[in-house]
Amino acid sequence: MTPRQRDNFRRLLRPRHIAVFGGRDAEVVAGECARIGFEGKLWPVNPKRADIGGHRCFARVEDLPEAPDAVFVAVPRDAAIDTVAALAEMGAGGVVCYTAGFGETGPEGAAAEAKLIEAAGDLALVGPNCYGVVNFIDRAALWPFPRGGASPGYGAAIITQSGMLSSDLTMSQRSVPFAYMISAGNQAILRLEDFVDALCEEEGVRAIGLHIEGLKDVKAFEAAARRALERGIPIVALKTGSSNIGAALTVSHTGSLSGTDELYRALFDRLGIIRVTSPAQLLETLKFLCIAGVPRGASVAGFTCSGGGATMLADHAETIGLEFCGPKDETANALRDLLPSTATVTNPLDYTTPIWGNEERLRPVFETALADDPDAAVIVQDYPLPGLDEGKQSYLNDARAFIDATRGAKIPAAICSTLPESIDADTREFLVREGVAPMQGIHETLNAIAGAAWYGKRRGEIEASPPAPLLSSGATQTARCIDEGAAKDLLRGCGITVPEGHLTGSAAAADAAEEVGFPVAAKMVHESLTHKTEVGAVALNLRTREAVSQAITEMRDAVTRHDPSLAGDRFLVERMAPAPVAELMVSVRTDPQFGAAMTLASGGILVELAADATTLLLPATHGDIVAALDRLKVAGLLDGYRGKAAADRHRLANDLLRIAEVALDRAHGITELEINPLFVLPTVSIAIDALISVRPGAG
Repeated sequence: MTPRQRDNFRRLLRPRHIAVFGGRDAEVVAGECARIGFEGKLWPVNPKRADIGGHRCFARVEDLPEAPDAVFVAVPRDAAIDTVAALAEMGAGGVVCYTAGFGETGPEGAAAEAKLIEAAGDLALVGPNCYGVVNFIDRAALWPFPRGGASPGYGAAIITQSGMLSSDLTMSQRSVPFAYMISAGNQAILRLEDFVDALCEEEGVRAIGLHIEGLKDVKAFEAAARRALERGIPIVALKTGSSNIGAALTVSHTGSLSGTDELYRALFDRLGIIRVTSPAQLLETLKFLCIAGVPRGASVAGFTCSGGGATMLADHAETIGLEFCGPKDETANALRDLLPSTATVTNPLDYTTPIWGNEERLRPVFETALADDPDAAVIVQDYPLPGLDEGKQSYLNDARAFIDATRGAKIPAAICSTLPESIDADTREFLVREGVAPMQGIHETLNAIAGAAWYGKRRGEIEASPPAPLLSSGATQTARCIDEGAAKDLLRGCGITVPEGHLTGSAAAADAAEEVGFPVAAKMVHESLTHKTEVGAVALNLRTREAVSQAITEMRDAVTRHDPSLAGDRFLVERMAPAPVAELMVSVRTDPQFGAAMTLASGGILVELAADATTLLLPATHGDIVAALDRLKVAGLLDGYRGKAAADRHRLANDLLRIAEVALDRAHGITELEINPLFVLPTVSIAIDALISVRPGAG
């Protein structure tokens, strides 16, 4: 976004005047402006109508009283391009281009989109093929459908790549405080990263929600997300298009590429972005962040008037890393004095029905439990249906006691219903006014608290050790694979440990084995033999000269049967490495969108079997590597399993950083490096097998 576009985007967000182009859609926009309470001027432009929504129509752009701050365009494609050009010439601020038929439709549409971009100049153009923009705080709605949503003067700024989803989110019955809603459409000019960059500076924005089908400029998105992180504005992302079908639908929907899901996961983790998997979780997480805030940590105090509710809290918390720590001895003793004899002092605490609805008795219970200084608090309450609500006051009494106690403790607090629909609108609005998040669904609530706590922790880590900017991906190039002997020579020369061995012909293989010391492994070497085990090109644990000679003969016969062109006379004879603490697979590659990435996984045959892998974007810090190792299931082996020796995590992380440095050193010309397995021993890591691809012409 250029400085001029940023100024125009501000005009679009808070317009003094709005021009609407079109017929029926323009009329709906006029109605939505009236519904939200827009106090500025509204100028319809339609040469065939006398008025729209009670406002006199102008025939053309040039007839407008002055350059409008904001414009909604809903006319056919070619007319939309001409209209945008005239508006740019006049000096308008921003344009919502509702018109479709551009880049999402194929080459002809892409050509039209290019003309639209040229016509727009410095306009802040949203779309095309989008629903538009709603400013809930300042009451402006450039929106072509009836929409819901409200703001208490602050809230979430939500940007989606799906117009219908954005409309659906506003219609939700969840009392999410909204600040802005933007449907980004094709992102021909303004993109998700531009909106993030601008909105994180807007007063009243407490969190940003994103629906992402695909990013067009990962590095620009990274810069915008860092800016939000620095300003303490959490980002919550719903990434869709992870399946093969979803990715194909994304391309046809907005023309965006959905990318590889594991790389998005790595990007979000790197930038402290909370990832959610459903629209409901997106809204609940944003609601908690905007109303309750970010907890100091992951310890929670839970309260229910039901043993079942307490159990459900505890069960789900255990699976997502939230902690319901038991009360300290002093606190427990004090609670026993305050609670009925039927209550069991635990956390979550079922305070039982004898004191239900008694605000004066409950307040000291909550205050005492919170004396243990948890990071957040939640109480489970399912409110009665209208017409069956004679006892609602008792629920509200409990709520008020909880509100007073958590306000005194100065911690984020939520009242959550077991079922999403079991908390009525009046109660939700009351809780919002009191600064307590009205959460809907136990799992959604705890997930939101866990996500908020993770954000706080991750933000602290990033502030303490900021990751370097992502590396540029560079131009995609063809590559050739070098053979294992050359690959290991390269690694050895860069200080990475490989097995002791010799590259030799068949006649000298037995002598080579004797020189390195039995037992040995023998492998046929050819740059096209990338999966040796499958074609019989590997023999292990050879303990005599005769065994080596026989293995070489059998290997040549097996490879010849598979593909005679691969059966050469070059063999790698290596001393067998000691049994490892664990085996890893390490891969470093460059993605056209995300740049360099490292994948760590359980190695050997477990790569496919265990599906145990994590990816991080490069460059990475020592702490990033350690955290990635901790995410693997194989981490238990690294720590020493059933009395076995443990690996030196610090040294292993340094070894992995060195592997990344080698892969990224342009002097080597490496396009992809894979080590599988990497034997992890207590004090050393050994690259047992290596596959390296290099640019044409590289040594």
